Amino acid sequence: MKSIKQIALSTFLTVSAFSAVLYTSCSKDECKDVVCQNGGTCNAGACVCLTGYEGTNCETKSRDKFVGVYTGSEICTTGTDNYTITLAANSDALKLTMTNLYNDNYTATCSMVATDSFSFAGSQGTVNFTGTGRLVTNTLTVRYTVTDGTNTNSCVFTGDK
Repeated sequence: MKSIKQIALSTFLTVSAFSAVLYTSCSKDECKDVVCQNGGTCNAGACVCLTGYEGTNCETKSRDKFVGVYTGSEICTTGTDNYTITLAANSDALKLTMTNLYNDNYTATCSMVATDSFSFAGSQGTVNFTGTGRLVTNTLTVRYTVTDGTNTNSCVFTGDK
């Protein structure tokens, strides 16, 4: 005859095994009904978007909120100025076209690096420029350096849409 200890142990092990199977079969897939767009992936029930996209389901192009005309002022190592910069949607969903940089009608192609910022580099004739831009609410800040091979000027443009 089996002892009471053996019966209790067998019962305990059976109930434990059944509980473990029941618990694991009931775990919910948090990403089951989540559809992430534009290459986003689901993690713990929320979409993680690729650079250049945002929104609950990565449905919004980050660059779209940048599009517009920004009127502001610029402070450079050498000189100050007041003017406008225009940002327009580019044919590439992750890029913008910036015009009138340095108040000299320089044009640059900007690449999104985060939901609120971009980087750019370009040249026109013998002039080269490189920098970054960041948008907070409706205020654009562009930090860049412009050089003509002889002189270099570092500038910060701040403008409002």
